[in-house]
Amino acid sequence: MTSPVWHPFTQHGLNEPIPRVECAEGALLHLSGGGTLIDAISSWWVTTHGHCHPRIAAAIAEQAGKLDQLIFAGYTHGPAEEVARGLIDLAPRAPGCDPLAHVFFSDSGSTAVEVALKMALGYWHNLALDGQAEARHRILVLQHSYHGDTIGAMSVGERGVYNAAWSPLLFDVGTIPFPAEGKEQAALDALETACREKPAAFIVEPLILGAGGMLIYPASILREMAAICARHDVLFIADEVMTGWGRTGTLFACEQAGIVPDIMAVAKGITGGAIPLAATLATSPIFEAHRSTDRARLFYHSSSYTANSIACAAAAANLAIWREEDVLGRIAALGGGLSQRIASLAASPAFANPRQLGTIAAIDLIAPDAGYLSDIAPRLRAFAQEKGLLLRPLGNTIYLMPPYCLDPDQLDHVFAVLQEAGEKFGLSA
Repeated sequence: MTSPVWHPFTQHGLNEPIPRVECAEGALLHLSGGGTLIDAISSWWVTTHGHCHPRIAAAIAEQAGKLDQLIFAGYTHGPAEEVARGLIDLAPRAPGCDPLAHVFFSDSGSTAVEVALKMALGYWHNLALDGQAEARHRILVLQHSYHGDTIGAMSVGERGVYNAAWSPLLFDVGTIPFPAEGKEQAALDALETACREKPAAFIVEPLILGAGGMLIYPASILREMAAICARHDVLFIADEVMTGWGRTGTLFACEQAGIVPDIMAVAKGITGGAIPLAATLATSPIFEAHRSTDRARLFYHSSSYTANSIACAAAAANLAIWREEDVLGRIAALGGGLSQRIASLAASPAFANPRQLGTIAAIDLIAPDAGYLSDIAPRLRAFAQEKGLLLRPLGNTIYLMPPYCLDPDQLDHVFAVLQEAGEKFGLSA
């Protein structure tokens, strides 16, 4: 019988098989009817400590028996307060920078970005109402970026076939060239020029662009981009939805540049990947621009499940894991294993452009059909699945972003499959 489920990023007309997963533990997914997959991409970059982590699962079960859902407009609850304080304590800090001091909850990376954009525009709108500044409306973005699939998030991401159907709804933005190796200064100069026009904000994925192809740029460039924005009084928004929670080797990517953004979006690993939750952190000036005795000046945004108590309980357990366990030690060990093996894989004539940042590794398969919509990605995905591995390549770019519990034997299997894939699908095959 045909399933009524409409899956994301799936062309159902191709009738590709859709495996059913019955349960998961650690880095493993167990399939219906037998078979096991190593989850090499953390189920779309969300699972950090491993699937069904006992501490997080227990926190969810306990909270579900006490308070499941509460309207968060005008009410609060303990798990949300605990998570907000924990996020502020763990957020990036740097001398001379306003700290992130306020937390607005939502339920996905896209909505966390939507909130960030609305905060930025609301900040300038309210300053203009008070006669403290001119209203600003323009947003600057980085070339090849991705920030989500809602309208505002798509507007500040790369334009292409994946959002062409909704292009009439997307607002205009200013695009800054990606600071590719050898072209860093050109990108900085473009940002400097654009900031002279007094835009409202500049939004970036810090250190690495995910869906854009796992493109990496130096922390020094991130630091200089933030400095340019500060000189021109342009709000700096860091989208740490993917980069946060240790993926780049530090808790948040901004730490490596020694910067504190004016607004920071987090999601994915905030609950260890167990249940949806997101948050947008802001400095006090952003919050104060919205605080007033005038109800018309409040921040008009919410969703029904804002700060859901069960999700917040999972996030509180995740924060406790970060405080009490050597998560960064596990990240360093995994990163070391990835570094050693990706270098070995790069020796194959089937691969090029190996790159790694923390627990993220990527390499390009040299293939005749390398475009985003080519057949190479689904062929690689199907081959990996046959070999017990969950992958989701971006065109001919194969990336790994495994949970931090992946052990050396599992990592060896991952790279053995990649080596075999290169021999089977690479141009030299």
